[in-house]
Amino acid sequence: MLRFITSGESHGPGLVATVEGLPAGLVVTADGIADALARRRLGYGRGARMALERDDLEILGGVRFGSTMGGPVTVLVRNTEWPKWREQMSPDPGAVSKREVKPRPGHADLAGMLKYDTHDARDILERASARETAARTVVGYLAKQVLALIGVEVFSHVVRIGSVSVEVTEALPTPSDLARIDASGVRVFSPGAEAAMIAEIEAAKEANDTLGGAVEVLAYGLPPGLGSHVHWDRKLDGLLAGAVMSIQAIKAVEIGDGITQSKTRGSEAHDAITTDGEGFGRRTNRAGGLEGGITTGEVLRVTAMMKPIATIMKPLDTVNVDTKQADKAFRERSDVCAVPAAGVVAEQMVAYVLANEVLRKYGGDTVRDIATAHTAYLARLAEF
Repeated sequence: MLRFITSGESHGPGLVATVEGLPAGLVVTADGIADALARRRLGYGRGARMALERDDLEILGGVRFGSTMGGPVTVLVRNTEWPKWREQMSPDPGAVSKREVKPRPGHADLAGMLKYDTHDARDILERASARETAARTVVGYLAKQVLALIGVEVFSHVVRIGSVSVEVTEALPTPSDLARIDASGVRVFSPGAEAAMIAEIEAAKEANDTLGGAVEVLAYGLPPGLGSHVHWDRKLDGLLAGAVMSIQAIKAVEIGDGITQSKTRGSEAHDAITTDGEGFGRRTNRAGGLEGGITTGEVLRVTAMMKPIATIMKPLDTVNVDTKQADKAFRERSDVCAVPAAGVVAEQMVAYVLANEVLRKYGGDTVRDIATAHTAYLARLAEF
C-alpha cells in the first residue's frame, strides 16, 4: 500500500515528497524524475516563472545504486528563486516581511485566513499554491514505475481550453502518441484544434484574463479486477475522482462518458459484452474502463475540468481584512492558462491511485513478487 506526503511552500527553499510502500528493486533515477518535472512545465500560456523556477532535485533517501530498497523514498525539489524570497519567507520571527491583507477571490486566501486565524494571506497561499504539484509529480513518477512492472501506461491530453474543444468523434490517442502530444504547444492530440486553442489563450492574455479547460487522462494495459465493489472507500471511481479533485483548480471530474450518460437512456448508455472465445471485451467504452468501482480491462478514461486561474492581471474586488474596506485583490505573477500542465499533474494522481491498487492486489516486497503475482492472476483469468 502506498502513502505519500508533501511538504514545503511555493517560495520556500524547496518542496519535499516522501513516498512509503514502494517495493524493493524499483528503478529510480534523478534524470527520470527531472524528465517528469520538465513535462509539468509544458504548455502555451505559462508565465515567466516557468523559465525562472528551474527544478533542481536531490534524492535524499530510499534509493541506492538506482533502485529502491523497500523503505520510504524522499526527494527534495529545490526552488532556485529562494534567495529572492529568503527574507520574506524566513522562519525567524524577527525577519522583516510584508503582509498580504487583500485576499484574492478564487484562491484559498480568505477561507484559510479565517481557518488559521491569520491576517496574512501569504501564510495560506504559499502552501495552497499549485507549485506543490512539483512534489506530486515526483510521486507520480514513482507510481508509474510500479505500473510499468505490469505493462500499464498512463498519459494525458488536452480536450478543451476555454470554449475550444476537441471533436468527441476523434479516436483516442495511444501511448505511442505521447511524444506528439507533448510537442504540441497546448498538449492536444487533435492537430485541428491547436491553432484555435492558442488563439483563445492569446485573446485572454490580451484582455489581461485567464482560461480554464479540460484534460483527459488515459490508462492502457490495466487488467480487469483492480478496485472493489465491496466497500464504498474501495471503489476506483471515488478514489480517482478524489485524487484528481485534490489538484489545485480542478473543479469537476468525469469517468468515461458520465456526463453524456446522464442525459441518455440505459439502452444507449452501457457497453455490450463480447467475447472472441478466449476472453471478454466491450463493444464500446462509455463506462471509461470502470464498472462497479472495478477495472473492466478496457482503457481507463478520466476527464478533469479546471477553472480559470484565479490570479488575474486585472484584480477582482475584495476586502482589506485589516481595515474592512472594499479594495482590489493583491497580484502575484501568474499564467494565463495552465491546462496543459494540469494534464500532466492529473496523470500523476491517476497513476498514484492505480499503483496503490496494483500493490493492494498483488502485494509483494519486491518487483519480482509483483511480477510473479500478476502472471499468476492473468493465468487464472485465462482459465475463466
